[in-house]
Amino acid sequence: MTRPVYKRIAIKIGSNVLTRRDGTLDITRMSALVDQIAELHRKGIRVIMISSGAVASGRSELHLGDKLDSVSARQLYSAVGQAKLINRYYELFRDHGIACGQVLTTKENFSTRRHYLNQKHCMEVMLANNVIPIVNENDTVSVTELMFTDNDELSGLIASMMNMEALIILSNIDGVYDGDPALPGTKLITDITENDDASGGITDSRSSFGRGGMATKYRIATKVASEGTAVIIANGKRENVLIDLLTPDASVPHTLFHPSQEAASGLKKWIAHSEDFAKGNITVNEGAAEAILSPVRASLLPVGVTGVEGNFEEGDIVSVSGPDGKIIAWGKAGYDADGAREIAGARDARPLIHSDYLYID
Repeated sequence: MTRPVYKRIAIKIGSNVLTRRDGTLDITRMSALVDQIAELHRKGIRVIMISSGAVASGRSELHLGDKLDSVSARQLYSAVGQAKLINRYYELFRDHGIACGQVLTTKENFSTRRHYLNQKHCMEVMLANNVIPIVNENDTVSVTELMFTDNDELSGLIASMMNMEALIILSNIDGVYDGDPALPGTKLITDITENDDASGGITDSRSSFGRGGMATKYRIATKVASEGTAVIIANGKRENVLIDLLTPDASVPHTLFHPSQEAASGLKKWIAHSEDFAKGNITVNEGAAEAILSPVRASLLPVGVTGVEGNFEEGDIVSVSGPDGKIIAWGKAGYDADGAREIAGARDARPLIHSDYLYID
């Protein structure tokens, strides 16, 4: 199948791609990837990088042994390593006459629409001025519940927010397999469409230095693809992998998640990635649940509401649960919590969540 020509791409470079066996930064691999991204940039392709490697970079500078707990060590390594990492990228891109800029973010920065749009504007300005954004989680302040699952989750958010045509996730494996890649007879799945379920052969094992694994990559890839962005998972340690992936006639092992033909709106993309920021929950009856989940878009009307939990304001993200308590959707509340409780069960009232602001999982 011929690959389309992408002009706006996000590239996520995983920890196991940039890290040597001893846990330090692989400068040779980093340089090779920058050379490829520079070539894409010269061809007029807009690129946003989501790069791991700060902790590995800091680990190569500091030798702490077992003096600190894992959270403190991560904060210290990333504080030292982030400066070294971005400086290395700066020098490598400067050799190509290309400017790059650092964007450090946290999960909390995506919790409100205002912060979300501020980040988007910043990166749009960078792209418009031929500056390559290099995004990473700010590990110095992101701890436990405030952390992204890993940079796969962050890359999905960035690709969705920036309306990228494709997200390339570079790992140390060729893509999604139909079983354990280490076992004989296991095959690489090259194409996954919207109606396919290839999750059966995926294990929960994680990479040596990253926080995520293929299960996380698969979950993020299917969500981003459902919003209209193609997702490619490939081996970042293969020579010339980025150039080969973006050359229609070249052949390189990979898994392509085909994008939905119905792209989600910018607002729905924000809602789709905001389930962790829900400020409350709306419980609906069976009729309302069926209406929400039907192929025909429907708003959540107060008449179908049986319960309201939480303390939220109008415009906050809330989850929607069916009669069995299972979450079926997320949306932008059209009332505050007190107002929602007042109109619960009422007829002839405006929607509690309009269909334009309702995301079905």
